Amino acid sequence: MGAFLNLSPPLMAALLCMASFSLWLAPEVATAGITRQYKFNIRLQNVTRLCQTKTILTVNGKFPGPRIIAREGDRVEIKVVNLVPNNVSMHWHGVRQLRSGWADGPAYITQCPIQTGQTYVYNFTITGQRGTLWWHAHISWLRATLYGPLIVLPKRNVPYPFAKPHKEVPILFGEWWNANTEAVINQSFVTGAGPNVSDAYTINGLPGPLYNICSPNETFKLKVKPGKTYLLRLINAALNDELFFRISNHSLTVVEADAAYVKPFRTEILVIGPGQTTNVLLRTKPNPPGNSSFLMAARPYFTGMGTFDNSTVAGILQYGIGNPSPKNLPVPILPPINATAFVANFSSKFRSLANSQFPANVPQTVQKRFFFTVGLGTNPCPKNQTCRGPTNTTKFTASMNNVSFILPTTALLQSYFTRRTNGVFTTNFPTTPLVQFNYTGTPPNNTMVMNGTKVVVLNFNTTVEVVLQDTSILGAESHPLHLHGYNFYVVGLGSGNFDPNKDPAKFNLVDPVERNTVSVPSGGWAAIRFQADNPGVWFMHCHFDVHLSWGLKMAWLVLDGKLPKQKLPPPPSDLPTC
Repeated sequence: MGAFLNLSPPLMAALLCMASFSLWLAPEVATAGITRQYKFNIRLQNVTRLCQTKTILTVNGKFPGPRIIAREGDRVEIKVVNLVPNNVSMHWHGVRQLRSGWADGPAYITQCPIQTGQTYVYNFTITGQRGTLWWHAHISWLRATLYGPLIVLPKRNVPYPFAKPHKEVPILFGEWWNANTEAVINQSFVTGAGPNVSDAYTINGLPGPLYNICSPNETFKLKVKPGKTYLLRLINAALNDELFFRISNHSLTVVEADAAYVKPFRTEILVIGPGQTTNVLLRTKPNPPGNSSFLMAARPYFTGMGTFDNSTVAGILQYGIGNPSPKNLPVPILPPINATAFVANFSSKFRSLANSQFPANVPQTVQKRFFFTVGLGTNPCPKNQTCRGPTNTTKFTASMNNVSFILPTTALLQSYFTRRTNGVFTTNFPTTPLVQFNYTGTPPNNTMVMNGTKVVVLNFNTTVEVVLQDTSILGAESHPLHLHGYNFYVVGLGSGNFDPNKDPAKFNLVDPVERNTVSVPSGGWAAIRFQADNPGVWFMHCHFDVHLSWGLKMAWLVLDGKLPKQKLPPPPSDLPTC
């Protein structure tokens, strides 16, 4: 397998400088067709933001974590060493993991977590993908600080389907919590109430000048030259918020979504859900006055009934030299918090390139159809306890088709592979809602949901269509749904209740956008299609971590195909055990 990085102090210092997210990504440094090895030491680190110092979990002491750079076709090995008290698992978000489900990472789905003092090597090949992806912890709320970019460059000498940019910059949106996020979600479990919200949003780990007296010194600055084109690799790593983003007096051209090229379109404002990535081209002004600077800003899009972090993170787009002050820079005007119509219009602009080089292989016929409701609900409060959910007698929960998913204590993939599934999961996840009602109208009086660990079984190569329907049981809300192990095509989006008699006629089967995370419209629906050509157990869940924690998740079990290359290989010898 080869030795992992063992670097001299000067070379290590150089790499640490490269890890600074204000520096540029240089595509020329990557070579094609090789095995790339990384070592992730999960360790505690003191970090100061908003005038407060706290101890957080980090990778190699960095927040956000180091970037992974590879090319399409490369093999990637990441040795993860757990040096903290928490159990840890890592997910390589958006990597298809073809026949490498053991490396996917969601705890208790494809692996048991890496326990304190243990090591696990994630090993996968990036096949047929290029663009911006990312990595993050996939257990409890640890991804609040354990996340970073995963950049997949095209094969050597294969150009982008747009003009080569002058430079490339990863921009990660995240959140900063003065509190311990594990304590936040654990308190929510006990009380049944919604969890406390973050104290700030961040750009590349920095909250920017709009918070308190310390935050102006914690501002991301993007230094640019006039008349140049920059590729901004945007990643929403926030735990619980979709975000609007804008750069004052500049427009952006969207060229990619979730590591799939799209037909370019211009916009001044974009929306990005947690889990999603969006590549945009920024063309700087040819003749800016003096040492001009402009604010960039992001704030949440939210339509639910709960609390949320209603604040704005800002960074600086800086021409020239010097240390600009943000005091006199106008904050970009962003849509209202609940601008659902704007979001729907923006989402409708995404189209695949659908050309000979990058075809849209959307299934034209469907063998299995599913209708999943997604939304919040309640469970009864335990006896002799006062809860703080929607009522004093209920606790918040979340579900798909009225089933709130319970994580097992043995990893689903391992139990399936060893044929020891009894008592771990059942294969009766409902294909349609257990309770049918006017999903976006007046909710039913009984919002109780059932709990269970249920999966859907698919034969290899089955073509699948899933309609994801938001519900208004506890208020209509957008839900960013992420599917592991697959890309899918978003063939339809709509408002209100999905109409199986009329809406399929409006599906886009020519050039629908290809994604791994789709935001189900608030008070509406999304229809996706994919081909189940990757054997294993694949998680599907809301990327709001609060909804994920409450049970808005399920799993697909895709059986092996008939040929050897269609079968899941056995687990690696160092696979963590529960």
